[in-house]
Amino acid sequence: MPPVNLIGRAALVLRALSVAGGAGASTSDLARATGLARPTAHRLLAALADEGFVDRDHRSGQWYLGPELYLLGESAAARYDVTQYARDSVHRLAAATGESAFFSARRGDETVCLLREDGDFPIRSFVLYEGARFPLGVVSAGLVVLSLLDDREIDEYLARVDLTGRWGAAHGGRPLRARIAETRERGYAVNPGLVVEGSWGMAAAVFGPGGDPAWALTLTGVESRFREPRRAQMGALLLKEAHALTTVLRQRGQR
Repeated sequence: MPPVNLIGRAALVLRALSVAGGAGASTSDLARATGLARPTAHRLLAALADEGFVDRDHRSGQWYLGPELYLLGESAAARYDVTQYARDSVHRLAAATGESAFFSARRGDETVCLLREDGDFPIRSFVLYEGARFPLGVVSAGLVVLSLLDDREIDEYLARVDLTGRWGAAHGGRPLRARIAETRERGYAVNPGLVVEGSWGMAAAVFGPGGDPAWALTLTGVESRFREPRRAQMGALLLKEAHALTTVLRQRGQR
């Protein structure tokens, strides 16, 4: 259900536009993505455009994130941008495995991909890309973050979301809880092609100063590259890099 307050609805629209990326989105697309009525979505977009937070191509009718958000992001980056510290970890993972490596951040009930670097193996998985958002529990980054929350937070999250409508029965409560238990036992998450068949992912959590899983490092690739014993080797590498990055971020007071 969409939030009832104006700021919450505007935030929904902006997040939906960020998911659309460079392709932009129509008013109808954004209404569907946010669950808002089309007239409501249009009024919000018009108001956001007046402030420079969104922009519209009047030939195509597509909406895009606006220049004011870029300026605000530049100001916020000094405090919140952790990618400058994560880039080395992502590079080492891609170089050591040949797979695509990523760094994602938790934002509420989602993870957002912030960095991607491809290794030298020629076959890629394109489920993740910079700016991509997924609910907790879907891709491996969101699964490892969800799994390492406390039980109360997990129960509350699963009570308020239904992942099966878009992501299928494998994301129902029972199978998801089974993957949570497996992730806790291993220390890292494995997504065995549940988003796109044949495209596997693995992730390890990077922790904030308070001990919460705030970010994740991920490796993705084709199924044939994620079989044992290589999967266990990549899991150990992910855990090593995640621990090292956690230490770096804590030393620099990132949160």
